[in-house]
Amino acid sequence: MAMKNYQKYTRQYIEAPEVCNDWIKKSYIDKAPIWCSVDLRDGNQALITPMNLEEKLEFFKVLVKLGFKEIEIGFPAASETEYEFCRTLIEQDMIPDDVTIQVLTQAREHIIKKTFEALRGAKNAIVHLYNSTSEVQIEQVFKKSKPEIVELARTGAILCKKYRENTKGNFRFEYSPESFTGTDPRFALEICNAVIDIWEPSEDDKVIINLPVTVSHSMSHVYASQVEYMCKHLKDRENLIISLHPHNDRGCAVADSEMGLLAGADRIEGTLFGNGERTGNVDIITLALNMYSQGVDPELDFSDLPSITEVYEKVTEMHVYERQPYSGKLVFAAFSGSHQDAIAKGMKWREEHKLSTWTVPYLPIDPTDVGRVYETDVIRINSQSGKGGIGYILETQYSHNLPPKMREEFGYRVKSISDHSHRELKPQEVYNIFRDEYVNIETCLKVSNTHYKQTNGITATADITVNGETHSVTATGNGRLDSVSNAIKKIIGDIYTLETYTEHALNDRSDAQAASYVGIKDKNGRVEWGVGIDSDIIVSSVKALVSAINRLMEHNKGNGEENA
Repeated sequence: MAMKNYQKYTRQYIEAPEVCNDWIKKSYIDKAPIWCSVDLRDGNQALITPMNLEEKLEFFKVLVKLGFKEIEIGFPAASETEYEFCRTLIEQDMIPDDVTIQVLTQAREHIIKKTFEALRGAKNAIVHLYNSTSEVQIEQVFKKSKPEIVELARTGAILCKKYRENTKGNFRFEYSPESFTGTDPRFALEICNAVIDIWEPSEDDKVIINLPVTVSHSMSHVYASQVEYMCKHLKDRENLIISLHPHNDRGCAVADSEMGLLAGADRIEGTLFGNGERTGNVDIITLALNMYSQGVDPELDFSDLPSITEVYEKVTEMHVYERQPYSGKLVFAAFSGSHQDAIAKGMKWREEHKLSTWTVPYLPIDPTDVGRVYETDVIRINSQSGKGGIGYILETQYSHNLPPKMREEFGYRVKSISDHSHRELKPQEVYNIFRDEYVNIETCLKVSNTHYKQTNGITATADITVNGETHSVTATGNGRLDSVSNAIKKIIGDIYTLETYTEHALNDRSDAQAASYVGIKDKNGRVEWGVGIDSDIIVSSVKALVSAINRLMEHNKGNGEENA
């Protein structure tokens, strides 16, 4: 049944009066914008429990370490904690010389005065002035005329200029027509130009004009056209920095940012992991790594996302969603068999061809570039997994390169166990299943004291124990394994044929153990596999044969069949 009441919703945005759309001709962002983290202000005010002073200081240090050069630290006039945080950073000289703090203020004198008091002595600071300009807020909240709203912004700009002249420190200005996306672009242009006239930007004192998606109302290309319109018509454009502050109400914050940058913007305000009011701000991590994945230096260091996530979750008491782009615990995980197979083959192709570029299927970036681990983060095993992924786990973590048919059989076995237990299996659990079911199995049959002699072929003499009864047996074959196999058949009968044999070292050391894989087929065409591991390759091959035979005998016993 269709949703009701959709008729009550109308478009709250006004398209740019001149739609040029030059930005559409660009296909990618070729350089990083100026980044401004607003985690400590916009992000913090959206928390159920806002950060205390110690937590804000810890988070500030993380943001500096990541490479942010502009950090909005709060609204100093809003609370004692906000004021104290600002003063602590300044008085304890915690702000690097190349980092600029930013503070928010409304266009009211007592708030502006308190803001500059909080900033006195700051080496570098941005005073961010804002007032709402949207059609609905002017009408419903402020109940003022548009000229009165312009005058409010002008008054705030004049006061900021006045207090800057009387306060020790190096200050720049930013102005936001808040709720820009609900504002007639012509009015936004008028009010921004009025502020620009007062602040008189220059090459050495550029003004930031911030165009926030305070609430997302439109598709991203509409916002980009609004940004483009402003960029083309603002006064003193060469002395302005056009900033974007996208929120995520429509799930379009990243798209709004990317298209807005193409449309002429220079700067992005956002948060780590997209924390913020309602659905959040633009996620700077996603935005930056989107650029990174296209070969553009984002000029921020997200090479250890797990550690960043840990600090973020601790100080905010928020949780990073498992499918959050780049950051979530499962974003590189492949459970699907076909995906696992493609990734495993892609990784092998890259290694064999010594590729310097990244083109692995299903992985837009190399997980290790952001601190993730292939073995635990990429190939994940559950009931949806395939032989490729399970084989990849055994090969990369435990050095076992199974024959293709054995890999297929083992894959079905692991999937079945996962399906019945209704959970993911960790790599160690996968290896334990492999070891317990295939490696060095000696249940019904054992072979010991084996000796070989060169004859027309190879003659083997061995003690063969079946169900506790030992026989000394001699037989000849075309090789050591064949001769032992023929000796075993003298005791248990000709119940199988030797189908497959492969071997390899388990590592590159001279004292490495050898792994052997044997597949045997019974009279009904059923294939059983066995694995032998030993420091002696001949011993490991015999252990693999014995393991396969024991598995066959156990199967026959379970089905009431005679083995000999």
